[in-house]
Amino acid sequence: MDPVIQAGPFGAWLQQFVASLRGNTGTDVPCGTCVGCCVSGYPVPIRPADALDDVLPLEFVVPISSTSKMLIARSDGTCPMLQNKQCAVYTRRPQTCRDYDCRVFAAAGIDAGGSERSVINQRVRAWCFVYESEAEERIHQAIKLTASFIRDNATAFSGRAPTAPSGIAVLAIKAFEVLLHSHDGSQSPQEIASAIVAASRRFDLAA
Repeated sequence: MDPVIQAGPFGAWLQQFVASLRGNTGTDVPCGTCVGCCVSGYPVPIRPADALDDVLPLEFVVPISSTSKMLIARSDGTCPMLQNKQCAVYTRRPQTCRDYDCRVFAAAGIDAGGSERSVINQRVRAWCFVYESEAEERIHQAIKLTASFIRDNATAFSGRAPTAPSGIAVLAIKAFEVLLHSHDGSQSPQEIASAIVAASRRFDLAA
């Protein structure tokens, strides 16, 4: 039997994740001993506000612009700040790390990626939300349906639809209301895709 790890109440998680998308609140992930995001080859954007220039190893820092940098992983996919299976700068970790929450993939019903994300995928499949109302269950189902639609109907979008799991999951969070209510099947994939894009724009404008 696959392990089960409590992800917490779905409604409370969603509220926190949306707040993180709209600001710099970060998320409170019950990681335990899991360091999946630290061993999966993720590059980490470093913002000026992160103020980590005094500790970042220069050989792993790539300039992106005059004000931003990227911390790249070691050749084995581990973050250069991971030492003895612990983050050496955890209390000062970048905002990107504070915002990262692999429960978003569980919410969207998708993996975080391929074999390079195997540790995270194992965690994603173990997460188990609890629901405090039927409305929360319906919202979760709508998010999964939206993620599935985005993944399977990329050509229906007039612009470029996200193909990376993180982009699909975040767009599903922003636009799940489009598929929250039952449809009579009269809408074409293009019409649904257009509604998803419009809902995402409204979400961003409300930030």
